[in-house]
Amino acid sequence: MTASVLLDTSFLISLVDKSRANHETAAQYYRLMLEDQVPMYFSAIAAAEFSIKQPITDLPLKNFRPIPFNVPHAQVAGRLWNQLRSRDDGAQRHVARDDLKLIAQACHDQIPFILTEDASTLHRYCERLNASGDCRTRAVVLNQGFDPCAFREDGQRGLSL
Repeated sequence: MTASVLLDTSFLISLVDKSRANHETAAQYYRLMLEDQVPMYFSAIAAAEFSIKQPITDLPLKNFRPIPFNVPHAQVAGRLWNQLRSRDDGAQRHVARDDLKLIAQACHDQIPFILTEDASTLHRYCERLNASGDCRTRAVVLNQGFDPCAFREDGQRGLSL
């Protein structure tokens, strides 16, 4: 399977907002994905979240593959939400539910990576769901810095020098 990436809202915001702390890292990942022709998926969920603050036409939409949120995604999202809740997660906020919807889309559509700035919820959920075997999608978090090996499916990361 060729590496592909689902773009989280926080990544998209950092990509277009030069004042964000992780803008340069987001731009590096974006350039890498373009150069390596990594498919970049743009979820209807992320579009809705992004649209709260600015129009999606501010994004380089021609380089993204849009994916709707459909009934099969909803079924996976419900199953994953219940898996996390059964482990007494305690996170009941609406954004967490959107995070789970994005993870469900990636799991259902076999997208191995989600590019995000969200280390506290989305990344943590991916880690827990991977550890339990419920999902194989991994989050690549911007605040960990740019790593040209981040989209390797074997999990091997680059050397820090």
